[in-house]
Amino acid sequence: MFASSMFASVSAPLKMGFLKSLAVAFLMIIGTVFINSPMMAQTSGSAVRPPETVDPQVARPSTGGGQTLEDILRRQRGLPVDDAFRRAQTGARANADAITSQLGTRGAASDSDIFRQLRFGVGDVNVSTGRPVDTILIQDGGMRWLEWRKGPVARYGAYALGGMLVLLAVFYLIRGRIKVEHGLSGILIHRFSAIERFGHWLLAVSFILLALTGLWLLFGRTVLIEWFGIELYAQISSAGKWVHNNVAWAFMAGLVLVFFQWVLQNFPNRHDLVWLLKGGGIFKKGVHPPSKKFNAGQKIIFWSVILLGVSLSASGISLLFPFEFPLFAGTFAWLNEMGLLIGQNFNLPTELQPHQEMQYSQLWHTIVAFIMIVIILAHIYIGSVGMQGAFAAMGSGKVDKNWAREHHDLWVARIEAEQDGKARETALPAE
Repeated sequence: MFASSMFASVSAPLKMGFLKSLAVAFLMIIGTVFINSPMMAQTSGSAVRPPETVDPQVARPSTGGGQTLEDILRRQRGLPVDDAFRRAQTGARANADAITSQLGTRGAASDSDIFRQLRFGVGDVNVSTGRPVDTILIQDGGMRWLEWRKGPVARYGAYALGGMLVLLAVFYLIRGRIKVEHGLSGILIHRFSAIERFGHWLLAVSFILLALTGLWLLFGRTVLIEWFGIELYAQISSAGKWVHNNVAWAFMAGLVLVFFQWVLQNFPNRHDLVWLLKGGGIFKKGVHPPSKKFNAGQKIIFWSVILLGVSLSASGISLLFPFEFPLFAGTFAWLNEMGLLIGQNFNLPTELQPHQEMQYSQLWHTIVAFIMIVIILAHIYIGSVGMQGAFAAMGSGKVDKNWAREHHDLWVARIEAEQDGKARETALPAE
């Protein structure tokens, strides 16, 4: 929740213009990403593929067990191809010719066999470092990871961000700013202490820096480099990478601080269901569902930030220390045992190369970051232009009493009861 003071001095037409400009800018990014995506390239007139009419498993014997035309076409369309027919073709020492024969010096493996050994990770590779990661000379999944990163992940992430901004702009135009119904009373009530606000802003500012630098690094080579030029793009990217890697520690510290400050006040209670059924009162004037210090909407934000932030931090640490903290082989094994996601008929891979671990971490890191950014955009909107008096809670730590009664009446009642009790204790005569 920030930037209220900046928006407060701007007139309503300028606010609307700002939001429209922001929405247009993101729509331009979305359009550019979509036009440049592999999906568009594949659906263009010059890239139409003939439909597959023959099962590759049936057609393969016609090639003597080798690759078929259908295999090639499926691979070009990004469809899965069963490559078991070539995984076993890596040569066998038992079948090697004698060293005195014409092929004896080459052993049992031809050039193609050696390539497949390296590609599928079954070759006998020795390196001076002794690290398993250095024995991988060809990483078969690298291109699939790259296509996912610059394709579906970037494309649908851009859709999510642009969609949320457009939704907030439309909501603002229809609902307008949620004002204090009975007007500001001028009486302030203390809501958050200095240490609470420090934890909030440490987390908020670090997350904004991480989000901006992360989006720059993701969309830079496909979209932004054309706008900024190669030289400026390289300088900003270098600085952004440094900021992203180092501000991550501030984000993790803020996450821990915020969790211990507010976890006890963010457990669900019976009032939260009423709050959710009434939409928190943000869709209709005059509706003020009961709430304690944190309402159901704020609790959803809190737990989303904590859970997604922990996941984001775990994958981030894995990326900060490459090949040192593998996450997914063990996670996939646990999911297979529990049968939580995909049942018993299909199992996730549990033997992953070090490079695969890093690629899964990078994709997961990006997906979780997009989800978290979308949620935080709504949080920022409500805490700034969306609701009158909300920013003061994290600005000065004090809020107007009428605002507090409309949005957190049960919390205000408890504070007033405590103050009345202290006042009576002070008024009692000494014995």
